[in-house]
Amino acid sequence: MRGSTFHAPTLDLLDGIGAAKAMIGQGIVAPRMQYRSRNQGIIADFDFGVLSDVTRHPFRLQCEQFKLTRILHSMLTDKPGFSIRFDARVAGCTDHGDAVEVLLENGEKITGSYVIGADGARSPIRKSSNIEFEGFTWPERFLVLSTPFDFATLIPGLADVSYYADPEEWFFLLKVPGVWRAMFPVPAEVEDEETMTDDYARARFARIVQGRDDYPIRHRTLYRVHQRVAKTFRQGRVMLAGDAAHINNPLGGMGLNGGVHDAFNLAGKLAQVWHGEGGEELLDLYDRQRRGVTVEHVQRQTIANKQNLEAKEPEAQRAFRERMADTAADPAKAHAYLMGVSMINGLRRAAEIR
Repeated sequence: MRGSTFHAPTLDLLDGIGAAKAMIGQGIVAPRMQYRSRNQGIIADFDFGVLSDVTRHPFRLQCEQFKLTRILHSMLTDKPGFSIRFDARVAGCTDHGDAVEVLLENGEKITGSYVIGADGARSPIRKSSNIEFEGFTWPERFLVLSTPFDFATLIPGLADVSYYADPEEWFFLLKVPGVWRAMFPVPAEVEDEETMTDDYARARFARIVQGRDDYPIRHRTLYRVHQRVAKTFRQGRVMLAGDAAHINNPLGGMGLNGGVHDAFNLAGKLAQVWHGEGGEELLDLYDRQRRGVTVEHVQRQTIANKQNLEAKEPEAQRAFRERMADTAADPAKAHAYLMGVSMINGLRRAAEIR
């Protein structure tokens, strides 16, 4: 349930295979994004509509990832060559040069021509292939509290995607079907057990609107936050995609989208190799394109997002507010900014890499 933001170019890609319409029907279309301050209100209000010249979906879609998974499963169920196995946890894999063998925890072995490790941040495929996962872990954790309370009834003009900059404790509010998600940083010295208490949740909620802390809690999720990229996305017959290849902090919703972008890029190239329409150098190109853009764009943008929201020096805070306000007020600057945060620039840059 963690991933829930789909950006415009991701929806364009999914629309090409017939999956976007059903997703939009099950999600929330968010046409605006705001940067706010608890003390100063709206810093900048961005309208994704300015991207209508470059995308068929000029908005963010708030739709939990599991809904896309089910949509794709329903599309594939009756297709030849497709099968899905539940309760079949992977332990690792071995590349034999002419084939790759995957070992399941139950001892079963499956042999194929290639394997794509899309098995999450702790990827057994990546680990058994001895591919380094370079980067770092932030000292603080992130706490997500989901509530059915509608914050828009208390906060005038609140956008469905709203980031609050604050030197003491930044947070963001994100509306998904049925609930609002509120995310807060948790200092390293706070014990995990304390973060799961009602008192800790109420103290966090009290930061949103003064005088209110009694919102009902539907879900709580605490997780460590990493910025890591695999040293390579392709090693012999082993490819990596999604969280197995790269992880980042969730500010900006780029992790899930980057994984979908990986999948489309790799699937197209692997199909060409499979059908003899191109050599295996295409798989090396996948590595250069997707790893390159992850390092150039995604990691840099998500780190900047966090640093901007938590800036403590008054001068840095003022510079961020003025920069965002100026950008949102100028249609050309707003267009350029949203091209970046919506990951359109990233996809275009990946296509340029050869």
